[in-house]
Amino acid sequence: MTSTETPAGTVQFMNAAQLLEHWQGHRNLTRRVIEAFPEQDLFAFSIGGLRTFAKMAVELISIGGPALRGIVEGKIEAFDETAFVPSTKAELLAKWDEETVVIHDYFNRIPEGRFQESYNLFGQYDFPIYQNLLYFIDNEVHHRGQGYVYLRALGIEPPFFWERFDH
Repeated sequence: MTSTETPAGTVQFMNAAQLLEHWQGHRNLTRRVIEAFPEQDLFAFSIGGLRTFAKMAVELISIGGPALRGIVEGKIEAFDETAFVPSTKAELLAKWDEETVVIHDYFNRIPEGRFQESYNLFGQYDFPIYQNLLYFIDNEVHHRGQGYVYLRALGIEPPFFWERFDH
């Protein structure tokens, strides 16, 4: 049986490595959106009472790595986006890069067989691990879309949404 076949002989849609690559592509693109913001606007600009893009990025930083660490280590800790409060774009990007490494490391410690297991994410969202992983990606795409609106409102052309990797 090849790595893309199931016991029944059907071809698997995506393996864990491909899912991680997909997610990391989104993270790469979100990083480029952060980079596109003028420093002041990253921390001050918002529309319609929404949070600044810096605060949205901190939310994303506070989810991925900590959640994967909890899954791997079997710990359920409350969600906390107050532990990291950046004041510069450079600081935000450095933490983004640090968490990207954490995500890569901890994701690769989760055997694919565990993806169907339930995990109570942050003690609030009791779903199979694969659903939590998809939520991390969906949430990032959602917030990145808000960042695109902000950039356009600022007169800045955002990166093309399909260019998720540096090829």
